Amino acid sequence: MDRDYLGRHFIAELYKCNPVTINNISAVEKIMTEAVIISGATIIKPFFHTFSPQGVSGIIVISESHFAIHTWPEYSYAAVDLFSCSDLRYEDALKYIKDKFESGEHLINVINRGSRITDTSLSSETPATKITL
Repeated sequence: MDRDYLGRHFIAELYKCNPVTINNISAVEKIMTEAVIISGATIIKPFFHTFSPQGVSGIIVISESHFAIHTWPEYSYAAVDLFSCSDLRYEDALKYIKDKFESGEHLINVINRGSRITDTSLSSETPATKITL
């Protein structure tokens, strides 16, 4: 293995989103599916659900792991996470999601998962970094 982790986990906080878009299950599923394609991942199975009175949750299982979303239209907020053991085009996928949801503000943390398995020093710190799209 030529890296010091097993996978990368992108945790995206998308604020000031278009509440109509993030409450529309068809739009959310289409945007997330397009993001998977942009990333270069392989879709195994999507599942999306609408809540009453509002909100959408969904996951797309990919052969490399998953893309997931939970929306709170009443707060114009979407929580998105992308996790994969492969080197995908994560940032392109996240930028696409951010732009399609018209997010006015975002915060993205990246966690290298499984780094203690590949690191013989067994540091107790979880390596996380913030990125900007």
